[in-house]
Amino acid sequence: MAADRVTETTSLLVRTSKAHGVYEENELSGVYDQAWSEWYAQYAVDNGIGPLVGHPVTADQLAQFLASSNVDFERDKPGDSWAAYTARRIIQEL
Repeated sequence: MAADRVTETTSLLVRTSKAHGVYEENELSGVYDQAWSEWYAQYAVDNGIGPLVGHPVTADQLAQFLASSNVDFERDKPGDSWAAYTARRIIQEL
């Protein structure tokens, strides 16, 4: 069911965000990661986003999608979290 895939993808994105926070703190000494979408994409691909989407997804493809979706999220300011907003879009559009 699509709702389950959205929920699982949201959970994956939340885990990705937490792992990225650790990466920024430990590897980048707390400096904002300008290439965050690339890091997120690789982590998500390595941790099973392909099966959630229902087809193979490359890190490059996902990084571009995440960056674009983030611009839309910032512009639209939806009432839900970034992870939930992005997960719905991933399942529907990617």
